[in-house]
Formats: sequence, C-alpha cells, structure tokens
Amino acid sequence: MIAVILAGGKGLRLWPESRRLRPKQLCSFVKGRSMLDHTIDRLVRAGANRVLVITSDELFPAIEELLSARPDSNMIQILGEPEGKNTAPAIGLALSKLYGESSDEVIAIFPADHHILDADSFRASVATALRAAENNHLTTIGIAPSRPETGFGYIEKMKWEISELTDVYPVQSFCEKPDQNTAEYYLTSGNHLWNAGIYIGKQSVFIEEFAHHLPAIHSHITEGYDAYRAAYRDLPSISIDYGIAEKSNRLAVVPADFGWCDLGSWNALAEILPADENGNVTSGEEVIILESSDCIVKQEQKTIVLFDVHDLLVVETGNVILVSRRHRSQDLRQLVHYVEEQQRLDLL
Repeated sequence: MIAVILAGGKGLRLWPESRRLRPKQLCSFVKGRSMLDHTIDRLVRAGANRVLVITSDELFPAIEELLSARPDSNMIQILGEPEGKNTAPAIGLALSKLYGESSDEVIAIFPADHHILDADSFRASVATALRAAENNHLTTIGIAPSRPETGFGYIEKMKWEISELTDVYPVQSFCEKPDQNTAEYYLTSGNHLWNAGIYIGKQSVFIEEFAHHLPAIHSHITEGYDAYRAAYRDLPSISIDYGIAEKSNRLAVVPADFGWCDLGSWNALAEILPADENGNVTSGEEVIILESSDCIVKQEQKTIVLFDVHDLLVVETGNVILVSRRHRSQDLRQLVHYVEEQQRLDLL
C-alpha cells in the first residue's frame, strides 16, 4: 500500500496555535507529536510501505524539516503543490508521480489532520478497505455517526453487502451537510455515515476514474510529474468527492467506528482529551481552574488561571493569548480574516 497524505490545509479555526507556516497538521495537540507524525505512524502500522505527503510549496520546507527527523524518512517523499486547487488535483499530483511505474499498487488517500482513538479498529477497517480495493472497487471508509452533526457531509450506504466482501457496501449517495432535523434522522437510520475524505483503490482504478470523470486533470497526469506541476494553474479546482466519488459506479464504503475525530476546531479537543468533573478540558501542565465549568484551555508557556468563568476558550501560544466563548470556536476563521485586514502579519 502506498499512503498518500493530504497535508496542505491551513486550519484557520485552530488559530492562534495553527499559523500560516505552521498549520494544524504540524501542531502538537496529543502526546507532544505533530498530527502529521501521528498520521504517518498509523498508516505505516496499517501496512504502508511508501508514503507520499502532498503539501503546498510554501509549507514544503517546514514539513521537510519535521519529517527528516523520523527514522523512516527514507520511505517518505514530499510533493509540493504550486497553488491550492482542492483535493482532486492534489491526488492527481501523486498519481502523476507514480504514473509509469510497473506495479499497480493500492493507493490510500488520507487527510493529515484526523485523530484516531482506537488504533486496532483503524487497522482492521483499512484491511477491509484494502480487500475491496484489490477487487477493483474505489473504496471509502465511512464513520458511524455518534451525534447529529450538521458540519459534516454524509455517505448513504445500501442495505446489503457487496457479494463476497464482508462489511463492504455499495454507496447509495453522498449527502451534503444537513440541517438539524435531517442530521438527527441520519443518526438513527443506520445507513448514513460521516464522510471522512478517505479513498483507497488501485492506481489503475484511480487513473480510469480520472479519465472518465475528470479528463482535464487526467490528460496532465499521463504526462508525468514535471509536466503536471507546470500545468497546475490550468487545472480545475475541485474536490475528489464532487469530481469523482459522487459520480463513480464502482464506489464502495466500509462502515467504521474507531474513535475518529476531525480536529477542525478547538471544540474537538473535548473529543480526544479527558474532561474534569466540571467539563473543563485542558492541554498543558500549568493550568489552574477554580469554580469554572465547560472551558477549553490550551497552555504553552504562561500559567493560565481560570476563576468563576464558564464556556470559555483560552489558547496561549507564547506571543498570543486568545479568549473567546467556547461555542464560537467554529467562527475563528472570521477573526483570522480580521487580523489579516489589520495587516498583523506577525500574528498569522
């Protein structure tokens, strides 16, 4: 298996920890290691014998510095995008690098910013998806929903498994981010799964799907890596979901429940870190909390003391201290845009 890790995101909702030259995939939220390191570790343990990390040209040096310290750095290659064009062109970049190689290995596409709680279940789900991929399915792993989430897209699976493939189902449809009532129905239907943006398939299957659904990208893939990069400006900006997955007739889904968390905002820390008896979640050694509840605190250098406050988000990064209502953590993107308008580039 060749693991392709998409690591070009900006992570604006995790500001001020996530910055322009150190976005969330390079930040350490768990056990003092970056999210990218955790992702590579998981995929190597799941059977990856080669890793391609797709990032922006701007982030290339920082990621190269991070990964060069790994003992398995010889099996990792970093590919830079000249500009962000969404996930389909990024995957096309990896395919252009692999194009012409004699083997038809399975390629596994994973985002770099997911957190997994149950490593054994994760490996089992990947193994099931690999079996489906070997049978020429373009396979995704869907996450069993644990709440009526309106911020995620969903995958609707059919009721019956694919013949001779246990725990693998045909995909009925992709569903947009739903309203609250629809999300509550999805939670109880038994057929709807969170779309985690994971795709696994043979190299030849990916190539054929690009040729059929995204010929404007496919034509450059077959010209090789250097030509593909040179044509990047002309590529359409489109996700693999819209460009291929929603149109493909060979898509299969593996339902999974391995403690998946999309660390997309500070509120997600409550899913991966323990809370105290008052619902406070903390990261850092120097945090003191008294008569306070339902707060999230990320501490780095300065001691943080909370007294008689509730529903707060406090993030300290050395040169910035952010204080916000916790329930507004999803809206930090607009705060970052305001900081940009104020031309405070030192804070970005």
